[in-house]
Amino acid sequence: MWTSSSIYSECSMLRRLLCTSLPRLPLKPQSSSLTILNSSLTQNQKQKQKPLSSHTIKSFSTSKMGDAPRPLSVPIPTLEKAERSDLLRALEASMGSPFSSEPLSPNPNSLIIVISGPSGVGKDALIARLRDNSRLALHFVVTVTTRPRRPAEVDGKDYIFVSKEEFLGMVEREELLEYALVYGDYKGVPKQQIRECLAKGCDVVLRVDIQGAATLKKVLGKSAVFVFVAAESEMALVERLVDRKTETVESLLVRIGTAREEMKHVKNFDYVVVNAKGKLDNAVKLMESIIDAEKARVSQRTPLL
Repeated sequence: MWTSSSIYSECSMLRRLLCTSLPRLPLKPQSSSLTILNSSLTQNQKQKQKPLSSHTIKSFSTSKMGDAPRPLSVPIPTLEKAERSDLLRALEASMGSPFSSEPLSPNPNSLIIVISGPSGVGKDALIARLRDNSRLALHFVVTVTTRPRRPAEVDGKDYIFVSKEEFLGMVEREELLEYALVYGDYKGVPKQQIRECLAKGCDVVLRVDIQGAATLKKVLGKSAVFVFVAAESEMALVERLVDRKTETVESLLVRIGTAREEMKHVKNFDYVVVNAKGKLDNAVKLMESIIDAEKARVSQRTPLL
């Protein structure tokens, strides 16, 4: 019979036999093809990390938002020795697209310029000087009126003189952009003149009274430029009205009272041009600067007509 001591003795002999007959496995791996492959990859990476020459530009481009940048190495010729055409082509290749010759800013839109102000501030003198400026390419809309023609005025140039019946007929046919009754006479702005000039790319100048400017502000809004012409003071304005010697005492009082009320509307205009006595040149230069500034606006006005 097997006793516990004999069983323990037999197991110990079997364990010693197994340990002495089986070979031991190495604990560390010997060099293999995997080690050689890693060494080869390391050498290739070092070769790719060679520094670029001083005349090489590395640019990056992405096809979609979030994509990793892709470096593009483009050799740039030396600035002192390269032909401009070769240099431009190399720069375009580096940027990844050709340079555009299109204007960075589009051509400015045509303007509708509304000039207004109280009677006697010299609006006509200012406009006459603007007519002489060929650089601005302005068209001055001829206003239709029912008032009698003054001796120095030319029909079709200064105003279009019509009868009251003819004027009311134009109103019924909706041929006027705006019209008003001023000092007992009708005045209006014909639409067709403005449309034809804008189609030609010209800037249009409208000379209207304060009442007409208020009507045009409602019709055109911010699509037009509104300029208020003023005298340097109320006294200077009254002196001009007196010096014209074209008014009776009654009509002179009416014009002075009207001018006081009209000065309150200056806040509804975009610009103010002070036409001081003997300084017409300054007023003309300021008016020209306003037009130039409007042409340089980032957000161009678009005439609504």
